This record gives sequence, C-alpha cells and structure tokens, in this order.
Amino acid sequence: MNCLITGGAGFIGSHLAELFLARGARVSVIDNLSTGRVANIAHLLDNPNFHFARADITDEVVLDRLASQCDLIVHLAAAVGVKLIVEHPVHTIETNVMGTEAVLKAALRYRCRVLIASTSEVYGKGSRIPFREDDDVLLGATRHSRWAYAASKMVDEFLGLAYQREYDLPVTLFRLFNTVGPRQTGRYGMVIPRLVKQALRNEPLTVYGDGTQRRCFCDVRDAIRAIAGLAEHPEVSGQVFNIGGTEETTIQGLAERVLAITASSARIIHIPYSEAYAPGFEDMLRRVPDITRVGALIGWSPSITLDETLASVRDHFRSSPDVDV
Repeated sequence: MNCLITGGAGFIGSHLAELFLARGARVSVIDNLSTGRVANIAHLLDNPNFHFARADITDEVVLDRLASQCDLIVHLAAAVGVKLIVEHPVHTIETNVMGTEAVLKAALRYRCRVLIASTSEVYGKGSRIPFREDDDVLLGATRHSRWAYAASKMVDEFLGLAYQREYDLPVTLFRLFNTVGPRQTGRYGMVIPRLVKQALRNEPLTVYGDGTQRRCFCDVRDAIRAIAGLAEHPEVSGQVFNIGGTEETTIQGLAERVLAITASSARIIHIPYSEAYAPGFEDMLRRVPDITRVGALIGWSPSITLDETLASVRDHFRSSPDVDV
C-alpha cells in the first residue's frame, strides 16, 4: 500500500504512520507544522519507505504530486482543539472545509481511496446516548463560534459522501471520540496532556466548569488500529464509523486519577467556561460512542484502559520534560 497521511506530523498522524510502516506500506506525509511537530516523525525520516513534505494541503502542486504516487489518502489535517477553535473560528472553518475539498479533488484525479477523519463534535447537543452514526444532529446558535468546528466537519462529511455518490470515489468517514496518548499537546485545549503536565509540575489542576461532564477517552494505539482496519477493508466506501472508547469518566474523576497516577500533591481547582474559553461557551454533559458498526465490520474494540493511557502520557512527559504542552 502506498499511503498519504495529511497532518501526518501531528499526534494521531505520526502514530498512524508508524503503524502503516510496520505493516509494510510506503508512507508519505504532508504537514504544514501549524500544530504538528517534526519531533513526532524525526525517528522515521531515515526510513526509505517514508517521505515528509512540509507544505499546506491547499498547495495544489505538492498535494497533486503526492496524491499521484499513492492509492490511499488518510485525511487527518484539520484545525483541532476547543481553545484554537474558539479563538480562531475563521482559521478553523477555512482549514477544515477548504483542506478537505483540496484532498478530494486530488484523490478524484488519481482515483485514490480516501479516509476522512471527522469528530464526535458533529453530534453537537445530541442527548441520545450512546451516539450512533445515523443519529439526528442538533447544533448551537451560529453566534457561538464553539460550533464552527462541528459545522465545518459536518460539511467535510457531506462533501466526502457527495464525492462518493456523484463520482463513485471510494470515501470513508470515521468520527474520533477524544483520542489521547503520548505526543498529544495541551496547547489547544486537550485536557489529558494539560492535567498531566500540571500534576507533574505540582501546579493546580484546572478543571473547567463543575467537572461533572462525562467523556470516553480512546488511546491513540487503539484508534490507529481501527483506522488501519478500515483502510485495509474492501467494503467501507460511503460509510461512517465511530471510533472511541467506552469507559466513561467525569472530568473531575479524570483529574483525581491523574493525581493518583503521577503521585502529585497538587490540588484541583475549577475555572468557569467563560474564563477558560469565552462568554456563552456551551459544553455537553455526556459524549459516549456506539462502536457496534466498526466492531461488527473489522472486529475492533478498544483494549487499553484509561489508567494505562494516563501512565503512558505521564512517562512521555517525564522522558521529554521540555515538551511544550
């Protein structure tokens, strides 16, 4: 397999590149390093089956050349993180929508299979738990930029499925639910790296809101197994799949587990959403995926516990204390 990973120097992309290489694939990566890091892929640069291009996915010349050499594109490049999304809504919308359009146009020229990363954010204010791929969607008002990310990823999904239906391009969508693990940065609102780094520094652990909001976290090692399984399956075109963990925890409980696993003496403090993000910020109380569809098709289910994930993040920061969280 010849694979192109957009955003491949990022947290998830770098792990996926490792897995594909281990399975004998040739892997190209395109990343503008706006959120990705060369350090994430530095150990791969000498691999003859790995190629890295520092460029934006809207660079038509570079993207065209890379697409012409591959039979699969995994599109991970996107504006991510609640903090980045709230502070830079224009960047979020343009990056996600225009970037996906560029990838699909390049894929169409060379008939590449495409896997597009989407997000649990598209479920918006949905209250039916667990979230199923075909559930109806309810988003907040457009005056809240918090929903710009969800809306932009929904457009990505509509666009991908439109290419599949109108042009018979093999396009598959997967929605990630809180993927976590080593190399993830907390700079843009990611909760686990932020809490672990705070605990290791014995700084107050900042929990936004009252901490009763519940989430399911999925270790990146589990998530990339699912993505690779979809990439290798011949009958996934035109389908949407949830990829996520099923072990629920409150954010308050998460902070307490971080303290325990780091043996930190830090305290937990609560910060209102209005201070952490913006006035009128809206959050969801629960977000739980139904993973029946992906499990039935490729036999996937998460195998790594949250505590094991927290320990791996702790060890990553201890071995790389200068990492900018």
